[in-house]
Amino acid sequence: MHTSSELKVALPDSVALHARPAANFVKTAMRFRSRVTVGVDGRFADAKSILAVLALGAIGGTTLSLSADGEDAPAALDALAACVTGLVE
Repeated sequence: MHTSSELKVALPDSVALHARPAANFVKTAMRFRSRVTVGVDGRFADAKSILAVLALGAIGGTTLSLSADGEDAPAALDALAACVTGLVE
């Protein structure tokens, strides 16, 4: 079964999506087979690419648009949302 899902989640105020938090985010995305993207202010990136995620330059409090397309899309979004809300510096 092929599914597509979208979700919005805010970065914690004290956390920017730089090296360590971005690595945790990408590591979470890579656990899933679905194609996963993350967007900030109309710019989108492959959530499985550390360089693409870093290039978004998301700062604390920014709302991220997450989308997943594939058989495990809902599970991927749940895991990524939990990852984002649990990020710490």
